[in-house]
Amino acid sequence: MSINQNANAGALPNFRNLGILLRILVIVDGICLAAALLETSDPLPLMEVLVDMSAQVQPVLLLSLLVLAGANDILHQLSYSRAITALVAIELAVAAAMYLLGHQVFNASGALERYCLFTLLVTGVLIGYFDLRGRALSPALTEARLQALQARIRPHFLFNSINAVLSLMRQDPRRAEQVIEDLAEMFRVLMADNRQLTPFSQEIELAKQYLNIEQLRLGDRLRVEWDADGFPGEALIPPLVLQPLLENAVYHGIEPRVEPGTVTIRLRREGDRVEVMLRNPYRPENDHHEGNRMALANIRERLALHFDAEASIKTVAGADSYEVHIVMPFVTGRV
Repeated sequence: MSINQNANAGALPNFRNLGILLRILVIVDGICLAAALLETSDPLPLMEVLVDMSAQVQPVLLLSLLVLAGANDILHQLSYSRAITALVAIELAVAAAMYLLGHQVFNASGALERYCLFTLLVTGVLIGYFDLRGRALSPALTEARLQALQARIRPHFLFNSINAVLSLMRQDPRRAEQVIEDLAEMFRVLMADNRQLTPFSQEIELAKQYLNIEQLRLGDRLRVEWDADGFPGEALIPPLVLQPLLENAVYHGIEPRVEPGTVTIRLRREGDRVEVMLRNPYRPENDHHEGNRMALANIRERLALHFDAEASIKTVAGADSYEVHIVMPFVTGRV
């Protein structure tokens, strides 16, 4: 089986993403500090060099970020090589414009060649950094696909589901047929190329299909509460987020119980954010083992890959409940 290990390598970052902008600011300021240290290491002269360098670099940097944010959609429509060429051209144009403005208005010193050389150096470092970061994070998508096929749909779940279908064949053949269709649809989604963001409506449908199958097996022991009134189904989400969390909720929260238990899924849009909360019964003695931690770590990596610092996932274990909270930006188009 051939799987692309570098699904997000060779692609520009999203220049409208807060995490990306912060990374750029930190890297550029780090380069400035390194350049200043090459000139002097004495504290007072170092501060003077840093102030002088910042006065030249920061205006170029801030204007560049504004221009790149405005041109973000256009850059992502180009091939990677053309996007890099356009990016370098934008940076050189911004540097030249700020150089001319500085000379005409503020009588700034320095040569244009030095401006352009420093701009090319910083741009090259940033391009290399984000390319390496994409290559480092891309295996998380492959791992997500493999986990979905090998770990997230556990053998016991498939075995029990088939047995439940067999028991229904004579009593309720129509329902048995529906369960088989749900199983087939689930595996179709799990075996698809899940490297792109998918509409939330599809994730919800997959989650409901999974819960319907588990409902057949667990009966009244499994109760489900959906709180998603008015939630925009067109919001985009990394695929295979809800279903693994729900499987953990059933496996760790419902199966160990004799009495009925409720799994609650709450979906909200708050301004430009999407909030997801999933709650299930919890007993400290039924500790969430490695499978749960693996699923959470995988989802966390994929959120970081798609949304960087703008997305987060956290868990809260209470006395009798376990909650997973996910926050991500509200996105309806390509990022």
